Order: sequence, then structure tokens, then C-alpha cells
Amino acid sequence: MMTSIFRVFRTGVFAVLSLGMITPSFGDTLKIATEAFYEPFAYKAADGSLVGFDIDITYALCDAMGADCEIIEQDWDGLIPGLLAKKYDAIIASMSITPERQKVVDFAGPYYKEPSKFYARKGSGLSDTAEGLAGKTIGVLRATTFEKYIQKHFPDAVIKGYPTQEEVYLDLAAGRVDAGMASGTPVQKGFLDKEAGKDFEFFGGTHWDEEIHGIGTGIPVRKEDAALRDRLNAAIKTIRGNGVYQKINDKYFSFDIWGLD
Repeated sequence: MMTSIFRVFRTGVFAVLSLGMITPSFGDTLKIATEAFYEPFAYKAADGSLVGFDIDITYALCDAMGADCEIIEQDWDGLIPGLLAKKYDAIIASMSITPERQKVVDFAGPYYKEPSKFYARKGSGLSDTAEGLAGKTIGVLRATTFEKYIQKHFPDAVIKGYPTQEEVYLDLAAGRVDAGMASGTPVQKGFLDKEAGKDFEFFGGTHWDEEIHGIGTGIPVRKEDAALRDRLNAAIKTIRGNGVYQKINDKYFSFDIWGLD
């Protein structure tokens, strides 16, 4: 699904301009893909516009590079195939930099790092051990590090993959899965803090395996696009240094999402 350049550019720039930090600059147009069902990183406002941390970061990076941005919506499991098919130039969708993905794409970044957590209905009595989740059905976003992590560390759990995070929440509420796993912030903001998630909670601790999760969240580009990768890395450094990143962070989080120092 493609949103018009004019509408998305204006929405993104005004969202960031409201923080008082961007003077738009116009150069080349970059097509950036995202998956719009991952609140608070990328989701749709009531008027249908794309909003979220990743959306504001996209426009801030494009501004730092002197480029216009066109954001293209894409289902999660089609993001990398679409990049390789040259439907867009890069992906900003909270995608982890993993060794497996690095075999087929290059990455700019990382631009933040956040561990995974389990969540379930309150009073479920579940524990985040291999024994505690043996035979339990765990809902995850399909083709993600969460899926691979459970396969490795919870081999006796049953994994059920979904195309969007919203569908995981719906099936958890309906009792079709016993628990879910995802990064803590989108679960908290997109589910637990809402009416639909009031009867659910995190359980256990945080989970991170560098072999699976990689070194953090990055921006995939095609391997032949080293120049774009370098421009994005320079832009990340710029917005970290000039306060833009922190202002976007503070708009969505009460803590520092960076997590890389």
C-alpha cells in the first residue's frame, strides 16, 4: 500500500515540526517502507495518517540528509523481499540487525535496542522458563527474532505466527494462544495500557540473545547501496548530536529507548 508523497511528507514533517526542531530541506526523494501496526513505533492515527517513533525518526533522518521522504506501508514479512525487489530504498520498521538478515541486506544503525518480554492474562501462573512454557502456545509476529528466540530457548512451546501484532493481541484475548512475546514498549503502549489489555500483564524477565537479536534495531538497505547506508549512519549521528533524537524519544517514551551506550 502506498500513501501519497504530499500527504505523508506533510504529516511527518508537521509531527516533527511540532517539536520545534526541523527546517524542511528538499533534495532527492527516498522511499522508506514501514509496517504500520506496531504502536508506538509505527501506527495509524484516527485520521488514517501514519504516526509513531519510527515515522518521526524517518522524517528527521531524511531532513538531516536533505532528502524528501515517501513512506510506503508494507506487511512485515514482505518488507525485505520488497526492498530486494527495489520497491523502496530502505526500511524503518524497528527491525533487528541479525546475522541472518545481514546475509541478504546491509544495515544502517543501530538506532535503538530493546529486549523482548513475555505477556499473558493476569493470574496465568506462567513462568518464562523452558519447562514453564512447554506445551503452551505462544503468539508472535511472524518472521521475527521473537519467533527464532522461542524456537531456540523454548523448544517445547508451540509457536503461532501472525502477520501483525494486533492479531496476536486479539487471539490472546480470545484464548487462542496462551501468551505472547515482543519488545516490551509496543506491548505496553499498544496493548497493556488500553482497555483491551487491562486483564493482561508481563511475566518473567527480559530476554536477549545477541546471536538471534543481533546488536540492536537498524535500517535495512540493499547491499549495493553502501552510499545510502553511510548517509543514514551520518544522519543518525547528526540527530543524536543535535537533540532531535532525544526530543522524538521524549514525545513517545518516559525513558531513553536508545539503550546502546
